[in-house]
Amino acid sequence: MARSLAYCFALSLTLALLLTLTVHPVTSEECSNDMSKLSTKCRQYVKYPANPKIDPSKECCDVVQKSNIKCVCGHVTKEVEKVISMEKVVYVAAKCGRPLAKGSKCGSYQIPKAINLV
Repeated sequence: MARSLAYCFALSLTLALLLTLTVHPVTSEECSNDMSKLSTKCRQYVKYPANPKIDPSKECCDVVQKSNIKCVCGHVTKEVEKVISMEKVVYVAAKCGRPLAKGSKCGSYQIPKAINLV
């Protein structure tokens, strides 16, 4: 049962990202590649529920470090926000040393002024 749910989640996230790329064409191949890599390496750290937060792996952080976060955030749609916890996205970015600018937006989510990394 858990494997079926995990598979459905992975499929849903992949479809949401593909939908994002179809509805909002990515202007650069780099951004598209970043979204794909983030989906693959960081999915388990940003999925719902919002708690508990799990520290990301080195592989996830490596992708976060190399990604064009501004471009990726510009392509986060409501559909994507239905399958990932934006609160966890903020947490993972901060844990990986690439904190999102406080008060900025990633998709429709406004980054809080105070971020709790505990």
